[in-house]
Formats: sequence, structure tokens, C-alpha cells
Amino acid sequence: MPQPKYRKIAVIGYRSVGKSSLTIQFVEGQFVDSYDPTIENTFNKMVNVNGQDFNLQLVDTAGQDEYSIFPQSHSMDIHGYVLVYSVTSMKSFEVVQVLHDKLLDMVGKIQVPTVLVGNKKDLHMERVIKPEEGKKLADSWGAAFMESSAKENETAVEVFKRIILEMEKADGNGPPEEKKCTVM
Repeated sequence: MPQPKYRKIAVIGYRSVGKSSLTIQFVEGQFVDSYDPTIENTFNKMVNVNGQDFNLQLVDTAGQDEYSIFPQSHSMDIHGYVLVYSVTSMKSFEVVQVLHDKLLDMVGKIQVPTVLVGNKKDLHMERVIKPEEGKKLADSWGAAFMESSAKENETAVEVFKRIILEMEKADGNGPPEEKKCTVM
């Protein structure tokens, strides 16, 4: 049996975009509507992706705004990032772009394994950001993109599986089907 791989993931975004709801939905399989938003929390979960066990440590960060100093701790030993905005909030979409820039400055790389998540997609009437806009932003970062609804437990698990795949890809451990040989 291969040893589980330890991976630390930071979940980052503007206040009230559903970072904790997404994280708790993934870890505990339940939707928590009210949650004390001021604290940073860490969760652990074992997950199996493509036959490999991963021991995940999820850092559910306190909500950030564009003026927040990006904490050093959010770049130390972090293997991947889940950047969350709410599809109902243009502000959160703007803030996530600032956070991504700060993140890259802090990490000192042009690219880090990232999944951009447009959360609260169940709130159809309140939506202000189209999926195409999120996708375009993620593409410009070279990041993966998903929309989710922590409330409906749609994709909470997929989001974290996807960040694992992005981290594995960055480590050169992409899924075998990606390693095709092409003769020119």
C-alpha cells in the first residue's frame, strides 16, 4: 500500500462567499448555514483519488478583502489553493482577482495549483456573474474552474478532488491517460 500523501490546501476568498460551507460540506457532508466567520479553521480529511490516498489538511481562512495583508501562513507549505467567490457578488469576484495576484507575489511563482470556484450557484435569481466570466478568469490564470453550491452539496467533493488533481499535475503525477506520446 502506498503511503497517503500529505497535502495542505488553503481555501481563500472574500467574506461570506461560502468558504466554510464548502469546506464543511466536503469534510463532514453537511451544510452549515450559520458559521462564525471571524476564525480561521483547519480540517483534516482522508480522500482517495485515482487509487492514491491523500491526507488533506484544509485551511479554511478568515474572509479576506482587497486590503487584507495576505498572511505569510497562507503561502507556507501550502500545496494548492481553492479561491472562492460568490456568483451573486461582483465584489467577491473582484476581490478574488486581487487575492490571486497577492498570492502569486507571496509564493513567488507565476502559477500555483489553483481551482477557482463560483459558489452559491443555487441562487439563480441573484446571480450576477456568468459561468463564462469565471471560466475566462480561471483560464487566464491557468487554473481549473468550477461552479458549486455548498448548500445543495453539488461539487463540494469535486472541488477538492480537482485541486488534488491540479497539485498532482504540478508535481508531474498527472493521470496516466495524459501522458500520450505524439510522433510529429
